[in-house]
Amino acid sequence: MPRVIVLGIDPGSRRCGYGVVAREGGRLRVLESGVLVPGERPMAERLGLLLTGLERVVARARPEEVAVEQVFSGASPRSALVLGQARGVALAVAARAGLPVHEYAPSAVKLAFTGSGRAGKDQMVRTARALLGVAASLSDEADAIALAVCHLARRPLAASATSPRAAAARALSRLRPARRDHRSHP
Repeated sequence: MPRVIVLGIDPGSRRCGYGVVAREGGRLRVLESGVLVPGERPMAERLGLLLTGLERVVARARPEEVAVEQVFSGASPRSALVLGQARGVALAVAARAGLPVHEYAPSAVKLAFTGSGRAGKDQMVRTARALLGVAASLSDEADAIALAVCHLARRPLAASATSPRAAAARALSRLRPARRDHRSHP
């Protein structure tokens, strides 16, 4: 089966996580991951640094698709605006590279990655370590890896004669962690 490379981006103006995950058949491998930290600068400078950093990641990793986290609706209006600006940079980088973008709600990413849609930051980091051997230092990095994994789980393994929905369901069942959150399933 052909190799597929996805770039997951957890946008933020102060910390922007990224994770490049490859799928070869049913196996996943993290090729590169990290966090871009533009520091305490004016917003325009931070966004410019994020643009440059993400463009470099795209040039190095040459992903075929990008997965980006949607804005969390519970955030304050100011936080949502700032996050929206960082998301805009991520979307612009993907568009300039001609890459398709897929957006996922945070709860959908957590559910696909950990088995619980309410997983905390620590659980995301632990799951990245347990499933993929990545010692993410910040939750932003683990979240970005989880975005890429979530997209790969929803993407069919191969074009088949069956429906795309059935192929996506099979792919999701193969890539989902074996552990289940016992609290959500009595």
